[in-house]
Amino acid sequence: MNPSIACKPEPELKKTMRQTLLKARLEAARKPVGNQALGRRVLDVLRRFEPTSVGFYWPLEGEFDARAPISIWLAGDVARVAALPVIKTRHAPLEFHAWTPDMPMRVGHHRIEEPTSDLVVIPDLLFVPCVGFDADGYRLGYGGGYYDRTLAAWPGAKRPVTVGIAYEACRAPSLHRESHDIALDAVITDSAWYPLDPA
Repeated sequence: MNPSIACKPEPELKKTMRQTLLKARLEAARKPVGNQALGRRVLDVLRRFEPTSVGFYWPLEGEFDARAPISIWLAGDVARVAALPVIKTRHAPLEFHAWTPDMPMRVGHHRIEEPTSDLVVIPDLLFVPCVGFDADGYRLGYGGGYYDRTLAAWPGAKRPVTVGIAYEACRAPSLHRESHDIALDAVITDSAWYPLDPA
């Protein structure tokens, strides 16, 4: 994959959709009931897939904060490892470094908190933040292309299970897809699970 894919100018329609969905996400994130439901669903995913190592994200404004359910999962088995993304250089694939709930953090690129651990982890399962998504598992992010590049250049022999975290208010009927877009294995929201049926 061309590492500069995300640097190309975006169509105006995509920018407008992102702005609309960011507003919807901010509104949805204010509702405690939805956040509680998402926390339960994160734990459901972890029970279903039984990973040993999990990558997730430091929450930005409007994003669901997965630290509490991840901390519960970590406490259940000392062999489990959680990791957060680290941007070594802009427009490069992400690295995931080990994280614990009591770990000091540092400010990295884009002013996003990163773990101070230098232990690189290759997650079995990756929780991915979504600005928007569709029922087929395609996501709309911030436009930086970090997750597309990361999954395309995944270091392990087996790509991780990818699960988007979103609010139902941010579901779009269909998202424009480009050749480099990779569908997520599932997307969980405050009220549903796409496209898998976990029953």
